[in-house]
Amino acid sequence: MKEKFKSGFVAIVGRPNVGKSTLMNQVIGQKIAIMSDKPQTTRNKIHGVYTTDEMQIVFLDTPGIHKPNSKLGDFMVKSATSALEEVDAVLFLTDVSEELGGGDRFIIEQLKKVDTPVFLVLNKIDKVHPEALLPVIEKYAKLHDFTEIVPVSAMHGNNVSTLLAQVAKYLPEGPMYYPADQVTDHPEQFVCAELIREKILQLTREEVPHSIAVEIESMGVQDNGVVRIGAVIYVERPSQKGIVIGKNGAMLKEVGKLAREDMERLLGSKIFLELWVKVKEDWRNRESVLKSLGFRHE
Repeated sequence: MKEKFKSGFVAIVGRPNVGKSTLMNQVIGQKIAIMSDKPQTTRNKIHGVYTTDEMQIVFLDTPGIHKPNSKLGDFMVKSATSALEEVDAVLFLTDVSEELGGGDRFIIEQLKKVDTPVFLVLNKIDKVHPEALLPVIEKYAKLHDFTEIVPVSAMHGNNVSTLLAQVAKYLPEGPMYYPADQVTDHPEQFVCAELIREKILQLTREEVPHSIAVEIESMGVQDNGVVRIGAVIYVERPSQKGIVIGKNGAMLKEVGKLAREDMERLLGSKIFLELWVKVKEDWRNRESVLKSLGFRHE
């Protein structure tokens, strides 16, 4: 007799840049959350849907919990901590190649307030010798009684199937919330905007990254089957606009080329992508602009 179907919601939390988006993309099997070596690149809670014949897990990839220095930062931290109240399990992701720090301790204090199972997921095990893992586990275990402790490499997929099997044990019986072939609950426009932002993060330097927002203004299928997308890239200062456009438009052209390639893989269609760059001064601290760009508290 087939076991009853299980389903539930699982939050992925951790300091900025520990590999939360990488883990979710690895589980889902395709890119739905952007990845960057710059911290705090995830701004909204990204929902990724993992479905098998036995279960469906809806993952919430949350923004990194950090000390905010803008209204956008406040939004990101509130978004991450609120996720802890609405899930069936929490994956606390850490980077084993870095020392346990104040940021980790702060998150553990938040986790002590939740009643749901909390997994300690030790990421980036490919970067350390196996013998170095035990002392790290002991340090964390002294700070909190974790439900399960699972070492993984999100980048290479090591032990990720074991993690999923452990999570399944704590899921309640439930319905299939999304169709089996759906991998995210975000509209395609959201994912396309994030792909554009990812390319800017990859190609620009420290002055620009967190001053960037992307809005899809238009998206439609033409008679020839090509998907035409028009997107606006917002920056906070005119100097940043120059950086994003680049000499003779070279930077913007490269951003468009790389983003279009990812979009074509995502949508399975040819893409015609138009990009514009506009200045919205100090947009990260303007409530009305944040709301218009989709940064809302549920």
